[in-house]
Amino acid sequence: MGDPHRVGIVGLGVISRAYLNTLGNHPAVRVTAVADLDDARSAAVAADLPGAEAVSVDRLLGGADVDTVLNLTVPAAHAPIAFRAIEAGKNVFGEKPLAVTFPDGRAIIDRAAAAGVRVGCAPDTVLGTGTQTARAAIDSGLIGRPLSASAVMITPGHERWHPNPDFYYTAGGGPLLDMGPYYITALVHLLGPVRTVLGAASRLRTERVIGSGARTGHRIPVEVDSHVSGVLEHANGALSTITTSFDGVVTTAAPIEVHGEDGTLAVPDPNLFDGETRLFPLGGTGWRTLPPSAGYTGAGRGIGLLDLVAADGQRAPRTGGELALHVLETMTAVLRAADEGRRIELTTTVERPVPVPLTPVDEWSPSRR
Repeated sequence: MGDPHRVGIVGLGVISRAYLNTLGNHPAVRVTAVADLDDARSAAVAADLPGAEAVSVDRLLGGADVDTVLNLTVPAAHAPIAFRAIEAGKNVFGEKPLAVTFPDGRAIIDRAAAAGVRVGCAPDTVLGTGTQTARAAIDSGLIGRPLSASAVMITPGHERWHPNPDFYYTAGGGPLLDMGPYYITALVHLLGPVRTVLGAASRLRTERVIGSGARTGHRIPVEVDSHVSGVLEHANGALSTITTSFDGVVTTAAPIEVHGEDGTLAVPDPNLFDGETRLFPLGGTGWRTLPPSAGYTGAGRGIGLLDLVAADGQRAPRTGGELALHVLETMTAVLRAADEGRRIELTTTVERPVPVPLTPVDEWSPSRR
């Protein structure tokens, strides 16, 4: 396998632990540097990672021995950090979304191409057995020609549990940009790229009350729409509907359903790597659960970065930058369509990523592309 691929992590919040669980001891990569605005936090993380150095953000982006920057900062910092990493000749793998605006996302991809470096982006949950088993079922013809899909995410809002939820309700936030990447990335894996969109949106309240932590009871303004619905027309003619909401309570809807001429698939939560994929065939009498037939088993966050390393320029990464840009444009176009009251045609497209064969994550290696 050669020398491990060197990874530097910027942003060491809660999600970083999930990535470190996957990457911390993986033979294909080595975390060589970590950085956070909180120096004590970066020192504590480095102390648990043999060979990792706690450095400043400037040092990590500019001069540290790093091949790929893992960008786990807040969404508003995704583009600025990516720009600096690319300028320094480093690959970037970022948390979702790629950026909070489509022009910034476009610039990330264009600058990376000019610099000859690679870009990847979460969510990589779609590489698990949940979404990949559903994709294998569609590709094998179990539901016949896919006609439509629905994606639903309903919650009462993150302020109920998050101690500092302000950014969810300011520019770049809202339920679609926050959770839409999971659902739309899965829809692209399942049905292919999106061609045009329609949208509608609303805002239930103008302020929210924090429900946990030191700021419990503090009121924060809501500056973005908190319930968004969209219609996505895929290039293959299938129509998907998506609803994301911080205004509801709960839903009994499957996270994603795909309807075909010969059956319907219930797809598990795309925020998770696994879960049951269920089939109701035409003429059947009930649902049956499909055994996992594709995807990484036992996967965790960070598998997308490993996939980027394995791709090594020989194929598009399964959670690559072009896919993340297409998903970002889809989301921002839905929001524009809602604001302008019209149908919007997208300017980007992307090939469906190559499927993932059924692979235990502890048997992963770059040779299993």
